[in-house]
Amino acid sequence: MKKPASNQGMQGLRSEKEKYSIFSLARNSLTYHENWSQAWRSPEPKSEYDTIIIGAGGHGLATAYYLASQHGMRNIAVVDKGWLGGGNTGRNTTIIRSNYMWDESAGIYEHSLKLWEKLSQELNFNTMFSQRGVLTLAHTEHELKEMNRRVEAIRLNGIDSEVLNPNQIKKLVPIIDINPRLRYPVMGGFIQRRGGTARHDAVAWGYARAADSLGVDIIQNCEATGFIIEKGTVKGIQTAKGPIRAKKVGCVVSGHAGVLANLAGFRLPIDSRPLQALVSEPIKPILDTVIMSNSVHMYVSQSDKGEMVFGAGVDSYNSYAQRGSLNIIEGMLAAAVELFPVFSRLRMLRSWGGVVDTCPDASPIISKTPIDNLYFNCGWGTGGFKATPGSGHVFADLIAKDEPNLISAPFSLNRFISGYLIDEHGAAGVAH
Repeated sequence: MKKPASNQGMQGLRSEKEKYSIFSLARNSLTYHENWSQAWRSPEPKSEYDTIIIGAGGHGLATAYYLASQHGMRNIAVVDKGWLGGGNTGRNTTIIRSNYMWDESAGIYEHSLKLWEKLSQELNFNTMFSQRGVLTLAHTEHELKEMNRRVEAIRLNGIDSEVLNPNQIKKLVPIIDINPRLRYPVMGGFIQRRGGTARHDAVAWGYARAADSLGVDIIQNCEATGFIIEKGTVKGIQTAKGPIRAKKVGCVVSGHAGVLANLAGFRLPIDSRPLQALVSEPIKPILDTVIMSNSVHMYVSQSDKGEMVFGAGVDSYNSYAQRGSLNIIEGMLAAAVELFPVFSRLRMLRSWGGVVDTCPDASPIISKTPIDNLYFNCGWGTGGFKATPGSGHVFADLIAKDEPNLISAPFSLNRFISGYLIDEHGAAGVAH
């Protein structure tokens, strides 16, 4: 029997590993990391797959991963017109919560949050998920009463939520101004302490690496330009790299879902608009939770690098451009500075925009389509990032079984015929 290693021996081993790690970093830095092994392959497309997922963002990669890990499928391709995670996955403000009012929304977002809570362990990749809490402010008596109603509905679904008064909010967030004479006085708020943030690109990388290890082909710079449809059934897609045949096709392309639907010959009830965000210069930690204000279309958190991450409401015009109008940013910053006077001395580092697709009821579409074996996952509005694991999980179930499960069934396209809409404008239409 081997003798257990001594503490001194273990310390020596750790020291050797640290030296190797340091020298490895130094050696590879001189070659611009060209000799590092790739986290996933970059294969050329095969002529045929069992399933093709269009869109290599978080939702698309999660779908491919769960198809492989939960349903045993291996002959899968994920195609994207750009680079992995380069769309809305890399252009959001990373807020995660599940405190939605309606049962259907609570079901999908709570399912997602539970997956978030164990995602780093499952993928063996640090997604930097931080349950720092998400606090939503009320600025009028009416809004506060509506907030209390919403909290009771949330609790009935077994989801954590609690109302805070201005003094409790001040204790939680010392830098906020609760002066009742403000243009937007803080009348109270409600918080989900299990909510928080994650690192958006780490989520895409984690799913990509895990899917690749299960045999999924991730094909970047391969734009889908059309569909191969025979007798009402999809048989593959046309791409910039030529046709690729497939038994099933799932579309998860965020703000461009309407474009792909038109290529397939049908129309989605969806509008796409720019959503803007910005970050400040990095500063020392001063905010350890997420603050949202639907009334003034402003939300803010602090990143692990120290930057203050600000988000606004959607622009009022339809567009596929990843930029927006300056008046939206100006209005959002005016409200932020009034609520947090300390922010007035910050300098903006960079700003960007994403394209969000919103349905008439501000709820997503997870559905079969008029074309057999063609499935769409879209319409997440401003709440797509928080849904990433849950969306991919239930969409994979739909594609594999050709039938929705209980969580995704309410989000079928048929609801726009039956009239059974899921009206989440108060929670998802304008802010995260």
